Amino acid sequence: MNQPLAYVHPGAKIAKNVVIEPFTTINNDVIIGDGTWIGSNVTIMEGARIGKNCTIFPGAVISANPQDLKYNGEETIAVIGDNTTIRECVTINRGTKDRTKTVIGKNCLIMAYSHIAHDCIVGDSCIFSNNSTLAGHVTIGNFVILAGMVAIHQYCTVGDYAFITGGSLVRKDVPPYVKAAREPLSYVGVNSVGLRRRGFSTKKIREIQSIYRILYQKNYNNTQATDILEAEMEVSPERDEILDFIKNSHRGIMKGYFRKS
Repeated sequence: MNQPLAYVHPGAKIAKNVVIEPFTTINNDVIIGDGTWIGSNVTIMEGARIGKNCTIFPGAVISANPQDLKYNGEETIAVIGDNTTIRECVTINRGTKDRTKTVIGKNCLIMAYSHIAHDCIVGDSCIFSNNSTLAGHVTIGNFVILAGMVAIHQYCTVGDYAFITGGSLVRKDVPPYVKAAREPLSYVGVNSVGLRRRGFSTKKIREIQSIYRILYQKNYNNTQATDILEAEMEVSPERDEILDFIKNSHRGIMKGYFRKS
């Protein structure tokens, strides 16, 4: 249902049961799936690919040009997965020729005033609290939670099930399953509460804690720690995911936190 005061370009492909409120602008080359609600004063620009049953609140701007001086007008897109909620005044820029797209996964909640820059890839079931900011080329895993006013440096990667506390500046990669806090950002434990909520058993959480005890609390460097994990820890999907994350980190992983005596 389109309100008469909304503008929808004839080239946009809108499912029949999408609701578009007044004063919203939807440009050419936009696709919006079934059951999506778009509030008033939303701007959806060329290249937006919005899934089914999404909710987009007033003031959001989706698929605007990248804030990148190297962008030269190439055709790129911004993808939002099914059942994702975009709150007030969120800005999501489309990709550049680097990745050609910016992607927000399914079942995410992106809270008010958050910014997701060009070429970011965000997994499924993530929650970004108010004023979270992702610079360009950031990769976020599944089930990641960013508390309010988290800022992530370009090209950083955050692993699955990680939790980053409010006001954090993320300059290094954050491995999966951890809690990250303090300044500079540091490992402060395993995200045990989040893992329990997602169905991880106590045994599995203890296994993950044992892995990070070797990585962060035994004074080994990363090479020593990964060698020990490969030699001594029983093979498991979680162990292998953590090892792969460390080995493939381009910016290096965040440090551990050690209290001074």
